[in-house]
Amino acid sequence: MTSVPAIQLNDGHRIPQLGFGVFKVDPDETERIVSDALEIGYRHIDTAAIYGNEKGVGAAIAKSGIPRDELFVTTKLWNSDQGTQSAIDAMDLSLEKLGLDQVDLYLIHWPRPDLDRYVESWLTLEQLQADGRTRSIGVSNFHRPHLERVLAEGSVVPAVDQLELHPAFAQRELRAFGAEHGIHIEAWGPLGQGKYDLFGEQAIQDAAAAHGATPAQVVIRWHLQNGIIVFPKSNSRARMAENFEVFGFELSAAEIAAIDAIDRGQRVGTNPDEATF
Repeated sequence: MTSVPAIQLNDGHRIPQLGFGVFKVDPDETERIVSDALEIGYRHIDTAAIYGNEKGVGAAIAKSGIPRDELFVTTKLWNSDQGTQSAIDAMDLSLEKLGLDQVDLYLIHWPRPDLDRYVESWLTLEQLQADGRTRSIGVSNFHRPHLERVLAEGSVVPAVDQLELHPAFAQRELRAFGAEHGIHIEAWGPLGQGKYDLFGEQAIQDAAAAHGATPAQVVIRWHLQNGIIVFPKSNSRARMAENFEVFGFELSAAEIAAIDAIDRGQRVGTNPDEATF
């Protein structure tokens, strides 16, 4: 089985750098799809309360027979549950659905600055970590001002910030800020979510041809070699396997630079400063 490299987080815990995401995975299909991912070799699963498929993730984990300490499970606090008691209740419900006593990583899903509850929520996550309901805590979709408030008003530095990130939207400033403060960056939409034709970019096509790889494999390698934690999703077992087979080649410095040059600051998802859901 392919050995996935692990990254050490700022709290000492380790996270597999390549994982499997279940955003928009049908709850009725989740158990089967996650079971396929686990059989292929994925050990890092990223879900969220709002996805509605935590039960399926938990069922696949229970069915797999894989020891709990070999798995890394992330879920997230939804916007309407931000606060103190509401966040505690949301965490308890997520754990119940997952069938777990503890998750490995719990994230605030969006900052929702208009609600102004993300700092209160962060302090609650610190307590949930202290209580042992999650090993690590972090954030998702947080821009620098949001991170700066958490750093100033909290006592725990987020382990990760999960962002929309792909070669056309490389988030260089946030990556640099994270590196400065020991916050690792995770990528959602790492392949552009099909809304931007990354695979048609010449730099990616050239690298794919040079290495006998697919464009998707090249983009995943780009993430991995940039130190980014990445978890592509697919409902297809064949595509899952393809996305996992990315450790048999390495992009050259010139290939990385050519792919870096694709960056156009082109977001395909919602701007966290404007999110109202």
